[in-house]
Order: sequence, then C-alpha cells, then structure tokens
Amino acid sequence: MPEKNIRLEVMKAIEPQVEGFMESFLLPVDKIWQPSDFLPDSENDNFLEAVRELRGESKELGYDFWVTMVADTITEEALPTYESWLMDVEGIDQHGDNKRTGWAKWVRAWTAEENRHGDVLNKYLYLSGRVNMREIEITTQHLISDGFDIGTDRDPYKNFVYTSFQELATNISHKRVGQMARKKGNALLGKMCTIIAGDEMRHHLAYREFVKTIFGEDPSGMMLAFADMMKKKIVMPAHFLKESGGAIGEAFENFSNCAQRLGVYTAQDYVDILRKLNSYWELESVRGLNDEAEKARDYLIKLPARLERIAERMKFPEDQYKFKWVEANGMI
Repeated sequence: MPEKNIRLEVMKAIEPQVEGFMESFLLPVDKIWQPSDFLPDSENDNFLEAVRELRGESKELGYDFWVTMVADTITEEALPTYESWLMDVEGIDQHGDNKRTGWAKWVRAWTAEENRHGDVLNKYLYLSGRVNMREIEITTQHLISDGFDIGTDRDPYKNFVYTSFQELATNISHKRVGQMARKKGNALLGKMCTIIAGDEMRHHLAYREFVKTIFGEDPSGMMLAFADMMKKKIVMPAHFLKESGGAIGEAFENFSNCAQRLGVYTAQDYVDILRKLNSYWELESVRGLNDEAEKARDYLIKLPARLERIAERMKFPEDQYKFKWVEANGMI
C-alpha cells in the first residue's frame, strides 16, 4: 500500500479516539478562562485607574523582556495560518459529515483555545503603553500574509511531531516570561503568562499522545517521519517574522538571539524537548520496525547528545538589536 494511503488509513482508524482526546486535553468553553478575566474591566468605573496601575507595573520590565513579549504575542496572533495548515493535513476533512466529528472538530476546538492567547497578550501590550502597536500590527499582518513552511507538507505524522515539539517550546517560553514578570513585581502579567503556559502544556500532551497512538498503528512510518523532522530541524512558527521594511526572517533571527540572552528559550531547551519526546515515545522499545526505520531510531536516540555538544559551542550576539516594535517608544 502506498505511504499516503497508509497514513490515511491510520488517521481513519484512530479518529474514533479523538473525542476522548478532546475530553482529556481540552476544556469546556464555559469553564475555561477568558482574556477579560485578566484585563481591566472597561465597564467598571475604576477602569482608568486599573489601566494606570497596569502601566505602572509594566515600567519595571526591561527591553529584552518587551521584545520577547511582542514576538510571543505576534506568534500567537498568526493563528489563522496554523489552523488553515492543520485543516489541510491528510486525513483531516472539514466537509460533509466530517464537519462536526473527528479531526476537524479537534482542530477547530484547539484553535478556539489558542485564539485567547493572542487576544489577551495583544490587549495587555496595548494597555501597557510600552510598545509601538502599529509596528506590531504590521509585523503580524506580514506574518499571516507570508505564511510559513515548517517542513511537514500535508503529512499528519510529521505535523503531529511538529506540534508535540512546538507546544512544549511555547509552554517553556510563556512560563519563563511569567516568572520574570513576577520577579519584577508584575503579578497580573505573571499569572497571565503562566496560565497560557498551562494551555500549551495540555495541547502538548494531546499531540504527544497522537504520535504515541500512531506508533502503535504504523511504527516504521512514524519513526521515519520523526527522524525526517529532526533532520530538517524544528523551526518556530514565526520563523518568517519581519518588521516593516525588513526581509523575511530577519526579525526572527534577532528575536531568537534576544530570547537566548534572556534565557526564555535556548538551544539547550531544544535538546531537552527532544529527550523528553524520545523518552515518552519509548523509542528503544518500539517493535516491528523495518531496516530503514531501525536506522532512523538509532539516529534519534543518538541525536540529543550530538545536539547538546553543538549547543555548548553556540555563541549569540550580546548587542541588543533595535526593534521598531519597542525602539519607537523610547525603551532602549
């Protein structure tokens, strides 16, 4: 059977489990938090005072912090790209009888949860008065318009490896930003980022489970897909990030250096995530692999140690790049 057909059969075979995945890893709309739970209430007579308090707390946060906050927000705001990409994956069908069942239902429900992240972060940035919102909006529009290519094509196996990895990466980033905010006395922002990180962890656990389930159905195909993604390297969803007048990807490279300096997301974190995935998917215990998949497993098992040696030698610029998102507001 051709590789594509095998993937479609596997996706169809595990689709009845998706409802259970949703119950385990997503929360009902009437029970989950909403952006307004964290932001000043515009209906309240004390709204302006609450905004002044928010702006006052934000003054203690440094330049690199704000760059990271902006980039995290823009990444979350590019959600339309991610939803359309996942809806196009082989085995995910939103038409006909499938529009209310299975994989398409998962993608919509996951998108609905993710949508709150960009919403609350964007509003916070706007109220803080510490960034240039127009430049941020321009970058966001560019990022959605330019799209992305994460190296997965329409392959569900590769896409689920990517999301397993990326959701944990965003969990780490949001969690650390929250910790930094709390250390500076900003309890509101700290709580906001921490609860977003919690959402990302739930989503990571779900996609991680998808991959584990596929390993049980098609071990060789899943192992080869995992190895292929790691050979290409897991690129961040905002890797095409650019500012007004800039080139595609230029702003992302500078932001990555900033995140590395700040310790929000580092080369070592990349290695640690790979180790955790290798461990959870129990690569050494997978049975029924063909010769090519056996070689892929050997590559994946050895890869963390190799990447760690590379990470130890990596150097990052210490000079702060002057972003239009923040620089225009005098926060240099």
